[in-house]
Amino acid sequence: MSETAKSLGASAHPFTRSPLLLPLILVSVVAPLIPLLIWSFAHRWFFPAVLPTEWSLRAWSYVFSDSSQVAAALGNSTLVALAVTLLSAAIGLPAGRALGLYEFRGKTAVLFLILTPAIMPVIAVAMGIHVAFLRLGLADSHLGVVLVHLVPVLPYMVLTLTSVFANYNPDFEGQARTLGARPGQVFWHVTLPAIWPGLMVGGLFAFIISWSQYLLTLLVGGGQVITLPVLLFAFANSGDNAITAALSLVFIAPALLLFLFTSRYLTGRNAALGGLGKL
Repeated sequence: MSETAKSLGASAHPFTRSPLLLPLILVSVVAPLIPLLIWSFAHRWFFPAVLPTEWSLRAWSYVFSDSSQVAAALGNSTLVALAVTLLSAAIGLPAGRALGLYEFRGKTAVLFLILTPAIMPVIAVAMGIHVAFLRLGLADSHLGVVLVHLVPVLPYMVLTLTSVFANYNPDFEGQARTLGARPGQVFWHVTLPAIWPGLMVGGLFAFIISWSQYLLTLLVGGGQVITLPVLLFAFANSGDNAITAALSLVFIAPALLLFLFTSRYLTGRNAALGGLGKL
């Protein structure tokens, strides 16, 4: 990684560099999953028994069967979340650069407008967008679901990249251009390595937020786009605790794996969120 990225990470708070931070985060994430794991193998489990009185693989057999729709829902969730992550990064990079590097009149108002979707009630936003998408022919489609997921995702991506660019030194780009680097080479070899940790953190937020959307997907997808949250809520209302627990674990697993993959960017050893104090 370039010297720029190293210098960006040097200002991280000492607490975030604690070797105990990551294990504590993992314990706090994994511990609540233990009851779900037990429930997924339970056939009979009544109070006050500490453990199930009968065990069964029924729930997992159903989850992996062709009739469960889990494979299709998993594919839809992955496709939508990846598309939302890539689109939010494409929008967030120029927006974050402008907000982080430059001062201009109305900057505070722009930041407030970016935060507005995170403040407004989801149901109000969803209903308004759904009416517009019906007129545009985007309702009940994957494209419509991807676009509506950008509404809650973009504030996190833009503000994360804004904080990164607030600590970014554009002089390194000028030096590269002086040495004859083309714009694409400057971005690939200078800018991208420096902002990569923040981009990964923003991508983590974007993926997880899109992955967990239920209400927006249900309203705009109209029941035609079945994702894991939609399927999970359907079984949660059915009262089948074993299948609900198994589906919950399938739902959580990709987000947890992504968290583990990007965890080193959350520990302060890289320039991910070092500039939040400047906003």
